[in-house]
Amino acid sequence: MNWQALLADIDGMLGWIPSWFVGLSLVIGAILLALLVYRVAVWLLARAFGTRLPLLSVFIDRTSGPAQLALCLAAVALVLPLAPLDDTIRMPLMRLFVVAVIALIGWISIRIVDMSAARYLQNFRDVTENFVARKHVTQVRVFKRVTDTIIVVITVSTALMTFDSVRQYGVSLFASAGAAGIIVGLAARPLLSNLIAGLQIAITQPIRIEDAVIIENEWGWVEDIASTYVVIRLWDWRRMVVPLSYFIEKPFQNWTRDTASLIGVIALHVDYRADVPRIRRWLEGAVKESKLWDGAVVNLQVIDADARTIELRALVSARNAPQSWDLRCEIREKLVAFIRDEMPEALPRDRAILIPSADADADVLGSVMPAEKVRAGARN
Repeated sequence: MNWQALLADIDGMLGWIPSWFVGLSLVIGAILLALLVYRVAVWLLARAFGTRLPLLSVFIDRTSGPAQLALCLAAVALVLPLAPLDDTIRMPLMRLFVVAVIALIGWISIRIVDMSAARYLQNFRDVTENFVARKHVTQVRVFKRVTDTIIVVITVSTALMTFDSVRQYGVSLFASAGAAGIIVGLAARPLLSNLIAGLQIAITQPIRIEDAVIIENEWGWVEDIASTYVVIRLWDWRRMVVPLSYFIEKPFQNWTRDTASLIGVIALHVDYRADVPRIRRWLEGAVKESKLWDGAVVNLQVIDADARTIELRALVSARNAPQSWDLRCEIREKLVAFIRDEMPEALPRDRAILIPSADADADVLGSVMPAEKVRAGARN
């Protein structure tokens, strides 16, 4: 079919309509037709393979945006050369088409990275107790965020360089060694430092996903590691957002760096008359009955003594940080109740010996004698 002749006939029949309107209508119609074709194709694939191939529906869902954009660009590429448009309209559309192709390539690249990361992480679903899974999840998430950021920066830079004015400005900006370059470098320093810190964390792994940490006197778990920040899920469900560079530059506590098991400490002050071996035997029995104990450590020691009391320290171990906290609270409550009910002599108390001085005795006698004399006179 001769498309040029067909368009010429259509133009002859609709000669009263401006050519730019006809051209734009063809472009818009091609885009709408491409979207319709995509919807029909997705519907047919869902009807034919949706129940037998569940992964196909997931793939279609994740590639929906790039696929629709690709079909629209293909339709515009076919129609745009045939549309009756002058150069004042055709050139901006061509420029927009090039930018859209660059965006499509970047979008597809990000989707490929995300799908590859998701496919790889399917083998590591248990990130609470499995240290190998936590290691891989942390590395893949950080590398994915950094890669996505790099792809976005390259895509935007490439798209901007297609415009002459922006390209000339960018070339002059980066070619100059004056104050503008210094300002740009200083402005980009926090972003670059956090990106580099993210790579360091992914490689050295001072923290992992679901690590229990204490940071800024707050206790919580590492919930997410983004490209420039870390989200800490605090014990009371608040979220603390910390820059990645913080974990490279400042000290913090990681309770689950090498193992998820933790030893909890319970400190208690008792009187010197406390029967420590009896308390130790009771502690061992109470801990063994608890479902939170991991069967590893239970111990009681006298770690300090002052003028009033002695200090006992009980050590109990649990599988992870939340269970360690709950086990400490449970044993502390039971220990206090045991000492109160079964060993009240072990409760802390103050002792004092009152010795009156010689002057105090004289004052007391002086105040008593006149009263005695009065009573003796009355008897006489």
